[in-house]
Amino acid sequence: MIKRLLHTRLRVSDLNQAIHFFTDILDLKVTERHESPRGSKLAFLSVPGSQEEIELCEYKASGPVQVQEDLVHLAFEVNQLDTMIVYLKSKGVPITDGPTVSSSGSRFAFIEAPDKYEIELIERAR
Repeated sequence: MIKRLLHTRLRVSDLNQAIHFFTDILDLKVTERHESPRGSKLAFLSVPGSQEEIELCEYKASGPVQVQEDLVHLAFEVNQLDTMIVYLKSKGVPITDGPTVSSSGSRFAFIEAPDKYEIELIERAR
């Protein structure tokens, strides 16, 4: 039986650019970095408050990364959505949707990560 989720892989076109975005802008931490036997460059990132990690994979041999709109996204909880949006705008991160209030009273917005991955930021209702 499945015990728990360990990580989710995102294939990226530029590993260093993706690491910069997730660590320097979103404050995740690199826990491991190596090259696989087949030549994939890999980085594992820890997410605050979670046991699950994000695995970034650069593998040029598989062709260009083309993330389709609304195919996949990561969602992170934030304390203050408005403050986070101001911070992200100051770093040049595109806000692609929101902020929006959900039926539960939570607020959310979407930003664009490298390779056009969507990231949802959620401020839970108090």
